[in-house]
Amino acid sequence: MTESKADKIMVADTVGVEVISTAGVELSNTTEMELANTAEVVVPNDTHSPPRIDSGKEILTELRKEFAVSGKEFQPSSSAITKGTVTGAKVKKPKAVSMYQVDGDLLNSFLSETLCNLPMHPTSHVEVCWAKQYKTTQYSSSGPSGSEDIPMAMAVVTASHFIAKTPWSRYNGASDLEGSAFQIRRIPYLSSHANTFEGLRSRNQMNSRPMQSTRQVRKGIQHANPRLSVICASGMNLIFVGAEVAPWSKTGGLGDVLGGLPPAMAANGHRVMTIAPRYDQYKDGWDTSVSVKLKVGDRIETVRFFHSYKRGVDRVFVDHPLFLAKVWGKTGGKIYGPVTGTDYEDNQLRFCLLCLAALEAPRVLNLNNSKYHSGPYGEDVVFVANDWHTSLLPCYLKTMYQAHGIYKNAKVAFCIHNIAYQGRFAFEDFSRLNLPDTFKSSFDFIDGYDKPTKGRKINWMKAGIIESNRVLTVSPYYAKELVSGIDKGVELDNILRLKTICGIVNGMDINEWNPSTDKYITANYDATTVMEAKPLNKEALQAEVGLPVNSKIPVIAFIGRLEEQKGSDILAEAIPKFIDQDVQVIVLGTGKKKLERQLALLEDKFPDKFRAHMKFNVPLAHGIMAGADILIIPSRFEPCGLIQLQGMRYGIPSMCTTTGGLVDTVKEGITGFHMGPFSVECDFVDKADVLKIVETVKRALMVYGTPAFEEMIQNCMAQDHSWKGPAKEWEKFLLSLGLEGGEAGIEGEEVAPLAMENVATP
Repeated sequence: MTESKADKIMVADTVGVEVISTAGVELSNTTEMELANTAEVVVPNDTHSPPRIDSGKEILTELRKEFAVSGKEFQPSSSAITKGTVTGAKVKKPKAVSMYQVDGDLLNSFLSETLCNLPMHPTSHVEVCWAKQYKTTQYSSSGPSGSEDIPMAMAVVTASHFIAKTPWSRYNGASDLEGSAFQIRRIPYLSSHANTFEGLRSRNQMNSRPMQSTRQVRKGIQHANPRLSVICASGMNLIFVGAEVAPWSKTGGLGDVLGGLPPAMAANGHRVMTIAPRYDQYKDGWDTSVSVKLKVGDRIETVRFFHSYKRGVDRVFVDHPLFLAKVWGKTGGKIYGPVTGTDYEDNQLRFCLLCLAALEAPRVLNLNNSKYHSGPYGEDVVFVANDWHTSLLPCYLKTMYQAHGIYKNAKVAFCIHNIAYQGRFAFEDFSRLNLPDTFKSSFDFIDGYDKPTKGRKINWMKAGIIESNRVLTVSPYYAKELVSGIDKGVELDNILRLKTICGIVNGMDINEWNPSTDKYITANYDATTVMEAKPLNKEALQAEVGLPVNSKIPVIAFIGRLEEQKGSDILAEAIPKFIDQDVQVIVLGTGKKKLERQLALLEDKFPDKFRAHMKFNVPLAHGIMAGADILIIPSRFEPCGLIQLQGMRYGIPSMCTTTGGLVDTVKEGITGFHMGPFSVECDFVDKADVLKIVETVKRALMVYGTPAFEEMIQNCMAQDHSWKGPAKEWEKFLLSLGLEGGEAGIEGEEVAPLAMENVATP
């Protein structure tokens, strides 16, 4: 018998009638009375309507019908009905929410088949406290599991994942927060449902008792009877907005974050939506038939919303020719420009449109795929804007919505994934953004570059930082670097020092990158079999890329974009200086043509030692993870980095520069080798950085094959780099924004993707 750290939501049961719930509010038993003599009973109606006020006689009729269905006779009496009221709360209309429960003797068998099968979150537990007997009976999917005598008479259901915070227009409900409101929704019970029930801790101190944790899983089949419903209040409504969302669209870490973090937040009891452009005809994105007209520049544009519900997250895609014209086969699938480093001319219009559409979606989309939430997200939401493409969101929120009483309580967090990309444009382009002149100072920026014009510019990222409520980035060390000076802060360090910034390390998708189940590798393995499987996977990798097959030769691998930030130009100059060692090198990546040609020349020069594969190849990436011995990550700067996390998952130590998230995740001599910091100048290759690579390679090869290296492999595989930990840190950060009614969720298990669900279907 252990007590959970999660919160219990107090719910009074009205079997056969919907249940009204408030969070953290103590229910006190006042008087016993017959339900038939009660003048008013508050009954929820539906998602979008205020509750109805019925008489006790009407409720009594419904109860009798319900018990007739269950084969039980319902006889109201003063001992069978207990009235409870909400106390210690800020209550608007009605002044008190009346809650009733029926004596436990009559309901024991009925609740065994209904209440315990509610579609609750995986970390929920059912507990019924009998009115007459003063006993607690705990329920799991197999029925009652024992009783305890306790001095109280009320019914409670712990299911804090049911929360929704959209207020009604005429009813504010009862809560322990001034002005807060809780949405009531109807949830049909399931006769059998995939649930894991766990004990949760009650906020009512007299009800904080240990509860047995049971874990029983059953598959769900929904029945039509919607009579038993619950309402609870917990978690936040979160809207992640970005130019990429994996697996549908991705060029780097931004897409991975919007793909992996939202399901982890949903697992913690929050309602989560992502909004990204619809770059392609995604087969799993369904047309909602909802469209809105938006003013972009001097034109009125119509966007349409597509939707997919996966792993507890509402995936929303903004459909418009500005996005869809950039599809595979027409422009090579490039999201931001025709070639790396070059923007599309209409990028400002494209991402203005994204920001405006993102502000409309939570209000107009009536989404009902979730078992726990339904209807529009409403206006009490937290927007998470990601990188410069979404910097206008807080600006439009203030001018077009909050200035007119809409989204009054909404907050915006701005996340920097890579400060090198800021959205700098000609200053005269400000007029195209449809913002008041009062925002000019937030955008105003002067730099020494001549792209797109020299001198005065507008800087989207600067405005996003200033106008958002709080700013964060993707690792603690990168946050320190951003405020350390002009080099690492890329001329926004002063703004960030004034605003302050928080860093949270990214997680990774442990379902896609899992050596024990990876379908792309020759021999699956875990920490107990890694040393036996590695040679087999290495030989398969060597054969795949055309290198001499020899499992005893150490293989060093690079996977990443071929551009200056990733240090691929430094690596290209370093390879000839260490290739004479007993080693093979494999490079997988695409990027700048100049670097691709340089690597092709190295392959011609060292045919038995070096291979460069300059095409995106998912199976080969997995094969490298399983077969290589060491990853090399020579980034000039690295906000977080994902490749080192994936490498650790497969038992590969990394050789990396001492920068950004690599400092937070790779530990010298434990999970990898640090090469020291590199120059951030991308216009030339610093010879000192080349030497650092050569020296670190030689140092790593001296450790390779020793017990110390085997220990490093085990250390790597012991790391937990899932999104579970980062999601809790994100939750703390977003709660600090002070959204009215925002609450912590519960610690749940992330919904694993179904077969092929993690693959976009263009």
